[in-house]
Amino acid sequence: MKLASWNVNGLRACVSKGFLDYFKEQDVDFFCLQETKLQEGQLELELGGDYRTYWNYAEKKGYSGTAVFAKWEPLSVRYGLEEDSEPEGRVITLEYPSFYLVTVYTPNAKRDLSRLPYRLEWEDRFRAYLLGLDARKPVIVCGDLNVAHQEIDLKNAAANRNNSGFTQEERDKMSQLLEAGFTDTFRHLYPERKDVYSWWSYMPKVRERNIGWRIDYFLVSSRLAPSIREARIDCDRLGSDHCPVVLELADWETEDEVSQGADDGLLEAADSPAE
Repeated sequence: MKLASWNVNGLRACVSKGFLDYFKEQDVDFFCLQETKLQEGQLELELGGDYRTYWNYAEKKGYSGTAVFAKWEPLSVRYGLEEDSEPEGRVITLEYPSFYLVTVYTPNAKRDLSRLPYRLEWEDRFRAYLLGLDARKPVIVCGDLNVAHQEIDLKNAAANRNNSGFTQEERDKMSQLLEAGFTDTFRHLYPERKDVYSWWSYMPKVRERNIGWRIDYFLVSSRLAPSIREARIDCDRLGSDHCPVVLELADWETEDEVSQGADDGLLEAADSPAE
């Protein structure tokens, strides 16, 4: 099974910069988007194939928003956390017989950290939500988590300490999530790989000099870690201030396996970012 995730920072703009070319090149089973920044009816996409589309629009125009394009029809779809809706359009959950797929655009603490208390409270609710899902079946989580977890995950760690996206509080929340039973797929495969980032400021020459942050992730329930075949960051793909991240999991090959659940053992073996 192959999945991709991309904070497109405005899907309409990203489409004009080659989004559909990348989408068709990858031919993934699931393509998750964050920061779509549009409302229903503002964009018609010709995805091709048999993709089903799921959108969570923010109430505020031109802000936030998430989407999932899926080859397989889910058992259920949920928008938001506690309720089946939310004003900022940050979470979509698709349920399948053997797993949940969650895409998320985590709130930014803001440059002056004025939204840090809300961010931390949201992190606790999101972790509790994921653990509730994980108690029922494995979970795949992807999206812009708006945090560089370790010093290796950004270019200038010392200069950014206590900045939004790299405060100790935000990093601790990420640690708590991983310690609760989730695996950072990229670091699972590449624990020491440096200078691989998924977000760069729009300031001049920043991306060219690779002064970036790794804040876009695929996480999986830790019992799925043995199934991780590849976790890739397509740093050279332009179209947004973020680049896409891709996950490949073994043991998932056919539509029947996704739609019907297949065997019981399926997929189981044993400056700061913008708002």
